Amino acid sequence: MRTLRGLRRLLRVAVVGLFVAAVATELSKPEDQRTWHGKVGGVVPYDFRPPTWERIRTAYWNPETDRLFSDRVFGVGWAVNLYQAKRLLEAAYEALLGGPPSLSIRMSTREPSRGRSRKGAGEDD
Repeated sequence: MRTLRGLRRLLRVAVVGLFVAAVATELSKPEDQRTWHGKVGGVVPYDFRPPTWERIRTAYWNPETDRLFSDRVFGVGWAVNLYQAKRLLEAAYEALLGGPPSLSIRMSTREPSRGRSRKGAGEDD
């Protein structure tokens, strides 16, 4: 129990330290060069700009990349690309149990249709 408490304390200190380092990095720049996003030590991403729906979608549901972790939309650290997490869990399920998950536990995806046109999109049938 003491070890877990010490680990939590260390994690909190690290997060606060990264936050302070990110803000200090931006405040050390001249005012006209502050972007409020970048990387602490060239490794840990930070972004203090107001979030947009496009950045939220790209960070948390992005089928166009194979990365599981993406830059966080607001704050310091990484976000989990839930689309890639879903793919990895499906692959693990299939490898362990030898088949795709049943329809009741499969999540729907919004992948673009390939070669099919939508009805009513201005085309004649």
